[in-house]
Amino acid sequence: MIAVNAPVAKKLPTELKKHGDVRVDNYYWLNDRENENVIEYLEKENEYYQALTAHTKDFRDQLFEEMKGRIKEDDSSVPYKRNGYWYITRYEKGGEYPIFSRKEGNLEAEEQIMFNCNQLAKGHEFFNLRGVSVSPDNRLAAFGTDTVSRRQYYIQIKNLETGEIYPDKIENTTGSAVWAEDNKTLFYTKKDPVTLRSDKIYKHKLGTSADEDELVFHEEDETFSAFVYKSKSRKYIIIGSYSTLTSEYQILEASKPDGTFRVFSPRERGTEYNIYHYEDHFYVLTNKDGATNFKLMKTTESDTDSSNWKEFVPHREKVLLEDVEIFKDYYVLSERDNGLNRLKVTRWDGTENYYVPFDNETYVAYTYVNVDFDTQKLRYVYNAMTSPYSIIDFDMESRTSEIKKEQEVLGGKFNKSNYRSERVWATARDGVKVPISLVYHKDTKIDGNSPLFQYGYGSYGSTTDPYFSSVRLSLLDRGFIYAIAHVRGGEYLGRPWYENGKLLSKKNTFNDFIDCSKFLIENNYTNSEHLYAYGGSAGGLLMGAIVNMEPELYNGVIAAVPFVDVITTMLDESIPLTTGEYDEWGNPNEKEYYDYMKSYSPYDNVQSQEYPHLLVTTGLHDSQVQYWEPAKWVAKLREYKTGNNLLFLDTNMDAGHGGASGRFEALKETAKDYAFLLDLEGKIP
Repeated sequence: MIAVNAPVAKKLPTELKKHGDVRVDNYYWLNDRENENVIEYLEKENEYYQALTAHTKDFRDQLFEEMKGRIKEDDSSVPYKRNGYWYITRYEKGGEYPIFSRKEGNLEAEEQIMFNCNQLAKGHEFFNLRGVSVSPDNRLAAFGTDTVSRRQYYIQIKNLETGEIYPDKIENTTGSAVWAEDNKTLFYTKKDPVTLRSDKIYKHKLGTSADEDELVFHEEDETFSAFVYKSKSRKYIIIGSYSTLTSEYQILEASKPDGTFRVFSPRERGTEYNIYHYEDHFYVLTNKDGATNFKLMKTTESDTDSSNWKEFVPHREKVLLEDVEIFKDYYVLSERDNGLNRLKVTRWDGTENYYVPFDNETYVAYTYVNVDFDTQKLRYVYNAMTSPYSIIDFDMESRTSEIKKEQEVLGGKFNKSNYRSERVWATARDGVKVPISLVYHKDTKIDGNSPLFQYGYGSYGSTTDPYFSSVRLSLLDRGFIYAIAHVRGGEYLGRPWYENGKLLSKKNTFNDFIDCSKFLIENNYTNSEHLYAYGGSAGGLLMGAIVNMEPELYNGVIAAVPFVDVITTMLDESIPLTTGEYDEWGNPNEKEYYDYMKSYSPYDNVQSQEYPHLLVTTGLHDSQVQYWEPAKWVAKLREYKTGNNLLFLDTNMDAGHGGASGRFEALKETAKDYAFLLDLEGKIP
């Protein structure tokens, strides 16, 4: 018989001293994955969660089957052409993992299976294959595999003609690799084994041991990470170094793999740039010289230093320039204007430019896989909260569109006309207007009594667009309204929107989310007894902050892999991501940032009060947010919280930051989340 008493973590006080301040952490001991007492505590929390939600198990299974039933099992991607082959990713019925295949010359040719991940995943609780990179002569493929969920991939090489996988393994990499034009030289990125920072670029020669690989570049600045890729023109191998605020590139002609990389333009703190090669020029997307929303500049292949860059597309105060896609006759700018995506097509000869037409109040549109340089077809993705995603080929010359694929929602019940979406604007406490994207079933009443699920993130300039989700229909069809609060810290309204939600302005993110919640209540979308919030990772920090600040606003909150012990983590330079995060959160080794972090860090601000119902999830092998942050937070919440509201910690003992692997396994975790909400709403049969 499983005890239903909540687990109580033992208290072993640890004094943490900084700037003359002493924090006493009673649960610091949970920071040891190898300690059997830690594992025992996590397992007790899992047992407690399972015992108190046992009555929802059948419903969770029903939800899982319902969500899975909307997804086409034997699905395949839209083929794309590269170097004479058509590449396809497809799924088979009953298969959790993708099959990577290709066809030579045309789509009627015989299929060649490169990787069947269903077979490769056998015997592994977690499996992920990424970074498939085919050699220029189409004979070999490098690929990365992770079977632990720590995002530490080993790279192997497969002979696509014979099917042989060569014996050499390159351990502890990002999983991605890039071939030089000689078909035998491979460049890849290694990670620091402790911090998991991507810091070294190596060169591997086919047929030699990985132990003999040559170190090409070591990024020694701990606030930077490195990566390597090939230009779309295929002329250059490019090494990138980046931090939150600064970037730098080095280039080498792909036909000269034993040459020396040269710095494109030396890093300057606060200057970010991306490079795109076309003919004898590079085009540079940059925020140089105060171009907050970025501009496009141009320079010759030989004179790449920033002193030689010339303006090509000027900076605009209200339009964020996000990306550039280069073709033989056209270039396409990805812009964001008032939160909405725009794709601007321009001929290189300047004879025409125009925007790809979109007709919706709120939608998502972005360029897709466009590896073919010599084409007049632009491939992009379009969807809205009420409308499944479509992959569209747009002819830039005739301005005609062809839908190559529209997401199928199976089950026979979905009709896009049954749903409504809108964008509303809440006024934050400092007078700033904050957009909220909403979607709900047309039969859901806007009378103040409907349940509402509010999502937020608001960090790193990452923008959550108003995208379609077939999984979400399980909530919408049961009367839930779904809201995305586009809070500061993201880039929904341009780069200043991000700048005003980080460092010493981080609290704007939390205040915006709370003020959006109050707006939704005041405008009769819901009330506090039916309002729920969700956020993961840095969005989990957001959840931790709002439940400390205004717990009475929410009936329930889900915090997935939450970053909640801000100061302790940001002072520990051995943890993955820490040093590279100073530009986002601040460096607590400086007292000003320490004090500000301490004022909002969820773990440090747990207090004696009634908290909403809480479901907290984590993964034992998480490399981004270590499992002990949510574990310590839940232990402290158990100590301090008043009232009888539920508090659960659900630890996946096999997975990491991204949760379970496998196409449908992740749906089981979503089913748990939704069952938690629907149980609180009394909607479980």
